[in-house]
Amino acid sequence: MLLELECGRAHEMIMKHLFISAAIAALTLSACSSGSASSSSKTVDAIAAMPTSGPQAPFMRPDAVPAGQSTAMFAGGCFWCMEKDFESLPGVSEAISGYTGGSADNPNYKQVSYTETGHYEAVLVLYDPNVVTYGELLDHYWVNVDPTDPNGQFCDKGSSYRTAIFATPEQIDEASASKDAIVKSGKVERVVTPVEMATTFYPAEDYHQDYYKTNPVRYKGYRYGCGRDARLKELWGSK
Repeated sequence: MLLELECGRAHEMIMKHLFISAAIAALTLSACSSGSASSSSKTVDAIAAMPTSGPQAPFMRPDAVPAGQSTAMFAGGCFWCMEKDFESLPGVSEAISGYTGGSADNPNYKQVSYTETGHYEAVLVLYDPNVVTYGELLDHYWVNVDPTDPNGQFCDKGSSYRTAIFATPEQIDEASASKDAIVKSGKVERVVTPVEMATTFYPAEDYHQDYYKTNPVRYKGYRYGCGRDARLKELWGSK
């Protein structure tokens, strides 16, 4: 089982790099430097500095979140893609890539991707509830993931790429009702996405933040090669 997991991880990373390389070769363009400054770095740094009482501690809204903004947390496979999908929604000011739901304190990408810490790649969404509601965020989430896959998302397989909604006590009922509505709609054959209580959120490394902006060619090549949009269209139709 361990060898199978390691081989799966290796295959996943090889395929991701192949997709990126192929896209760059086809477009003959230079990707932006991964060292570019992130527009969200101040918020990320402030959230990262927040003290926690362990990985399974109840999620606390960071003081770094601006007044008038609310937060929501979702896992939907590659957090680069989830950032792009949520930041395209009016009312969302920022989506921060990070890790949640696992057993390690202050996990890093290598730990989450190559060992079984139990963490998901997730995004912490900052939004204005006067412009977009939590219910609308839930609706947007569902049509941007494949809730039928228990093993990951699209070309990315492994526990860190699974889907999940992480809700606060105030959000849990609405999140659960949203899942029930998707199940009852019959639009998909099954829904394996769990609704979990939100716990400690750890922002990912700086180079992951706003990746679709700082490395647009690589991002587009990866997303296309991974088949994300093709599968979403198959599941949900044109958005």
